[in-house]
Amino acid sequence: MFAAGRLILVFRRRTQEAPEDPPQVVVKPGGKGRPTPKRRDAEKRRRQPLTAPANRKEAYRRMREKQAAERAKAREGMAKGDERYLLKRDKGPVRRLARDYVDSRRTVGSYLMYGMLAIVMLSLVPVVWARLLVLFAPPLLLALVLIEGLWLSMRIKKLAAERFPEEDRRGVGLYAAMRAMQIRRLRMPAPQVKVGDKV
Repeated sequence: MFAAGRLILVFRRRTQEAPEDPPQVVVKPGGKGRPTPKRRDAEKRRRQPLTAPANRKEAYRRMREKQAAERAKAREGMAKGDERYLLKRDKGPVRRLARDYVDSRRTVGSYLMYGMLAIVMLSLVPVVWARLLVLFAPPLLLALVLIEGLWLSMRIKKLAAERFPEEDRRGVGLYAAMRAMQIRRLRMPAPQVKVGDKV
């Protein structure tokens, strides 16, 4: 470019710039003195290396072990009455009340199987009184269990209506009667109250 008879360089540097200093790392007092690692790097270091199964047999074995552990956990949770592991028929406060009410008392129905076994053993005894007992005991025992089941059913329906008026109470009477007929130590979910406890 010309100006007043002389050439002026437009694009030249007017002054020699000093080289920039590298950025200084400021260490805060009490700081760790190093940059915070990125999240993905921290997660990568936390991850445990996964070893792939060597073959199909090994993969099947691992799958069976995992399923067995899950089943054992579910059984333990069900036995303890944990709502997460209960079947649909056992869930809810109404069903828990029915279980606790039945489990807090001794029932004729829980001894039904023992009674029937005793009757079968007596049938092998060649004595007149034993034969008469074998003839009349089963219907008498079944009648007692039926009466007890009806009483429990009515009682638990009344209690559930008083304590949980907003909850679904359908079938709770039959549920309580059927539980009363099971041997106590074989009940599932396992009893959470002792005999004689107030429910």
